[in-house]
Amino acid sequence: MNLFNIYLPVAGIEFNVLLLVLIGFCVGVLGGFFGVGGGWMVTPALNIFGFHMAFAIGTPLANIFGQSIGAVRKHHRMGNIDWKLGLISIVTSVIGLEIGSRVILALEKAGDVGTIVRWCYIFLLSALGVYMMYDFYSSRPRQLKSAQEESDKSRAAGLSRGNKFSDRLHSINIPPMISFPASGIEGVSLWIILLVFLITGFLSGFMGVGGGFIIMPVLIYLIGLPTTIAVGTSLVTVLFTAAYGCFTYAMKGRVEIMAAFVMLIGASMGAQIGATAVKFVKGYGIRLLFAIMIIFAGFSVVAEQIYKSTAKPIYQTLAGIILMGTAMSLVVIILVRLVLDSRRERRLRL
Repeated sequence: MNLFNIYLPVAGIEFNVLLLVLIGFCVGVLGGFFGVGGGWMVTPALNIFGFHMAFAIGTPLANIFGQSIGAVRKHHRMGNIDWKLGLISIVTSVIGLEIGSRVILALEKAGDVGTIVRWCYIFLLSALGVYMMYDFYSSRPRQLKSAQEESDKSRAAGLSRGNKFSDRLHSINIPPMISFPASGIEGVSLWIILLVFLITGFLSGFMGVGGGFIIMPVLIYLIGLPTTIAVGTSLVTVLFTAAYGCFTYAMKGRVEIMAAFVMLIGASMGAQIGATAVKFVKGYGIRLLFAIMIIFAGFSVVAEQIYKSTAKPIYQTLAGIILMGTAMSLVVIILVRLVLDSRRERRLRL
């Protein structure tokens, strides 16, 4: 037995405790910075390193819930949360999550649930990442033209008007209509909001994610929120859906609570760092890093699927290197930006 291995009684496997802490820390930093729970990374990582898919889906939800508490508090103090929108999202998100978790358990009994979930990850991560890269580079000329643009919060209404997807949704007049002053959103159908979060809740339960890697882009491109408010508000939904997801998967015996607790040690520190770094990076910079992150996460899941199909260990090793390498590289970038920009801010105050 390796010195740093611990036995996880619920999952029935041994796992390296240092690897769990590292995964938790990376997830905490990236979760606090991007407004995502981190299930997009933890579920594939745990599956790649030995967890059965059902446990790899259920366990991260407990960790996501714990780390999101600190990140939400931090973003609240920074004024990055539209509480009205966040609280409305909870009801349908929880309904969707329960449906998703039941589908997973049915597929687990029927056959290879892991393959289905991995292909869903590949499709969603690739599609979102490619679109956000396209959005960044197509918007680059406008960004350079207005390098000294106002803060995200003050130009919320302008972002909403300039987004063709959100414009189309806002034009659907199905009463009751609702406004979100904190985000600069006026007159959007409540039914559209509820449908969006029903779908993201389903994906949360089906894929073992807090829903953030779907919710954050949805809030930006479909609802029309500015980037920093989308980050904070998505964490509110992530917090509640992860709490319910943890509960429902635990009742079904698919949560390895010891692993979740160990990951939370690293995640609780990382989440505070990530949330603080948001104020030093412009909205489009966050979108670019987010796109890079999920594209490489998609590559790692492709490598894992090839390993499952061919049984060649080299592909499993490659999947782990891509996933953890991407996560740690982005964490380093965020930490460097935080240190450099915070020092610059202190010098300007003197």
